[in-house]
Amino acid sequence: MNRAGRALFAAAALSLTPPAAAQPQVPLDAFYGVLNTNAPAARASLEKIRAGWRDAYTAPLLESIGLVPVLSVQIEVLSQIARVTGRRPHDLNAHYEWLWARDPGEHPDYAEFKAGLYEQIDPRFREYFGKGRRSLIRLDEIRWGGVWRDGIPPLKNPKMIAAGAAGYLADGDVVFGVAIDGDVRAYPKRILAWHEMVKDRIAGRELNGVYCTLCGSMILYDATVAGVHHELGTSGFLYRSNKLMYDHATKSLWSTLSGEPVVGPLAGQGIELETLRVVTTTWGAWKKRHPGTTVLALETGHQRDYAEGAAYREYFATDRLMFGVPKLDARLPNKAEVLALRSRGTKPDRLAIAADFLAANPVYHDRLAGRAFVVLTDASGANRVYESKGLRFASWDGAAAARDSAGGPWQVGEDRLSGPGGATLARLPAHRAFWFGWYAAYPDTRLVR
Repeated sequence: MNRAGRALFAAAALSLTPPAAAQPQVPLDAFYGVLNTNAPAARASLEKIRAGWRDAYTAPLLESIGLVPVLSVQIEVLSQIARVTGRRPHDLNAHYEWLWARDPGEHPDYAEFKAGLYEQIDPRFREYFGKGRRSLIRLDEIRWGGVWRDGIPPLKNPKMIAAGAAGYLADGDVVFGVAIDGDVRAYPKRILAWHEMVKDRIAGRELNGVYCTLCGSMILYDATVAGVHHELGTSGFLYRSNKLMYDHATKSLWSTLSGEPVVGPLAGQGIELETLRVVTTTWGAWKKRHPGTTVLALETGHQRDYAEGAAYREYFATDRLMFGVPKLDARLPNKAEVLALRSRGTKPDRLAIAADFLAANPVYHDRLAGRAFVVLTDASGANRVYESKGLRFASWDGAAAARDSAGGPWQVGEDRLSGPGGATLARLPAHRAFWFGWYAAYPDTRLVR
């Protein structure tokens, strides 16, 4: 065959070879096969995956790593991933970051794979995933946090005691303060760090305090929407280093930061938990402001080291993350605290204000989605946000009295500002968070620092 003939033959052969996108998907059995305790069988499965490789296969292989029983096979799986990502084999977070920076698509049975993989850890995990369950977020960004369902046990209707009986607390200990219709309570961070959720009946309402230790946020939600009470728990999974909740009825996964279901039957149904007011402060400052407060008792029904700073000591001591996120923003250290605010609606607005900035500016005015507000910050670092309706405040005493620019006196309360002539300005929901966690969830956020 002459040169021209060979060229024509090669072109014809290429035309008969289907493009990569048309090649059949590697079946799930191959991915499950990598988990085989028989090394040759596991390697044969890995070879099938290599032969039909698509970048979408990075996600199921990454998620399998911890369950691959043969160490030599685990090393080969990591090497295959590293060849694709160009990252160091054992740097799982770096591999995830490579994956999340792209949109390689999904294996058509990826959701089912995720269900089958994680049910080996906790059979109940299958209920979160599987075919046909709607997802508003990328499934490959949902990572297992290392515990089974409710393995970090929520506190339900925990024992509360009077302030005078809380001898275990020092004045400098951090607490999350809640005051609703005269029902005043304090939830110490040192306890919630071990439980991450408290389900309590406050002022006659079933409320959930959700504390994400990894991202530093404590948010108070009303768990009843349109007359339906959603019994929530800790799913065991994370999204962008932020814990995902689940509801007992439908096993839908819920975002901690937005209070919305994001995976499962309730996703996309327009359900959003009402965000209520909570303040991060010190025990000394809270009980001085509210001497009649109650506070969590140490007797929780669980055996934990509830000493101040005992939980997640190493994690809080550095700026390193335990679980990677798609993107970081170096304008603040990862775990610098910010006051986080967001608006609802079709065009939501998000704002983060550095806690250090607010400490230096105890009276701070701004706007969110066109709504004017003022942040009052006291000596404990506690931030309280109130609508201002354009009114400017000139000063406050760090306790109960503020004055507007015209000299008008205002009483500072937990639910409102009360001023001249019976005028009131409502308290707005806001919470503290680590900068990296808030930015990972809302990269379009505005930052004040």
